[in-house]
Amino acid sequence: MISRKESSLDRVLGRLDNLDAVNLTNLVQRLARERSLLEAVFNAIREGILIIDDEGVIEYANQAASEMIGLRSRDLGLTTLWKLAPGLARTFGGTGEGKLRPAPTFLKELYLSYPESRYVRLYVTPFEEEVLGEESVNRFAVILTDITQEKKSAEEWVESERISSILLLAAGVAHELGNPLNSLTIHLQLIEREMQKLEESSESSKIRKSLDICRSEVDRLNGIISHFLEAIRPVPPDFQEVNLIEVLEGVLKFQETELANREINVELEVPEMLPKVLGDANQLKQVFFNLIKNSMEAMCDGGRIRVTTRSDDHYVYLHFGDSGEGIRNEEAGRVLDPYFTTKKDGSGLGLMVVERIVRAHGGHISIESKEGIGTLVSLQLPHKDRRVRMLEG
Repeated sequence: MISRKESSLDRVLGRLDNLDAVNLTNLVQRLARERSLLEAVFNAIREGILIIDDEGVIEYANQAASEMIGLRSRDLGLTTLWKLAPGLARTFGGTGEGKLRPAPTFLKELYLSYPESRYVRLYVTPFEEEVLGEESVNRFAVILTDITQEKKSAEEWVESERISSILLLAAGVAHELGNPLNSLTIHLQLIEREMQKLEESSESSKIRKSLDICRSEVDRLNGIISHFLEAIRPVPPDFQEVNLIEVLEGVLKFQETELANREINVELEVPEMLPKVLGDANQLKQVFFNLIKNSMEAMCDGGRIRVTTRSDDHYVYLHFGDSGEGIRNEEAGRVLDPYFTTKKDGSGLGLMVVERIVRAHGGHISIESKEGIGTLVSLQLPHKDRRVRMLEG
């Protein structure tokens, strides 16, 4: 903070008329070095720093601020802050027209859409600059802090807590449903035994058929509950060296009959050598099974599923494409949400399980879909050696 007393710079400037050419050159070089140092310091700061005058014209911007608001160096001193970020005029209590009056220091959060979508925390403080021989000028220091990740993390935490609460409640309900289902199973078995003692007749045949339907429905409900509990009570992967192609071929072999019954053609394109990964073979089977099952259910009888794989220096990629009905644009962003499903009898847990397992393996999942054309699900899993480095790091 420069005091009201005469500063060393004032004293130097006051003696300018007495400086010879050599000392004046030294002074200019010294000021240039100090300016360069300050520029380097300000540009190293991650927060954006702006200086604007009382009309909103940007007189100074460090590198971070320029990137945040899309300021070009040639526009410095010519462009107003309101032009680059119109919403800021209201923040300063104005409309972008006329002079701004000094106001108390304030802090505010706002959303910027250009040049990138981001949230920033805005800290503004006014100050007066005394200009030799002129009236003092009102200026504002504006500090911009990018809080996009912070806000996203907070939103994800809130969403995670909400989902955790729902899952905890649902797990209790699922557990309670298991008890009457077990009772139903036992009593259906008792009824079946009693039926075996009766003579065969058209009535007994109808009753047996109804019993078979009841038992089938109870088994289906038990399966839904087991699948649900498995989804919300994840087991940590048992990492072993895994050949993804062998796992994938095993799943396709298991689903071969259903694929044939639906007249669905499967095309598998894999390179001769595909790097191994560290993974849990059983969990990866669940991933492949769910994705192929989803593709089958997205198609009427007949259709095509195409599975391709590739790798680079760090990851193995698997792409599952189908010629199904695709996903509507308004639903595409929700397909990984728990309980969201476009199927009449779907649970909305299949892709949630897939995403959870892939993330637990250090990988990523992405989904592209066009309504009426089909869907492409891409998995990215790290190489075995990269997974080791990730764990050690």
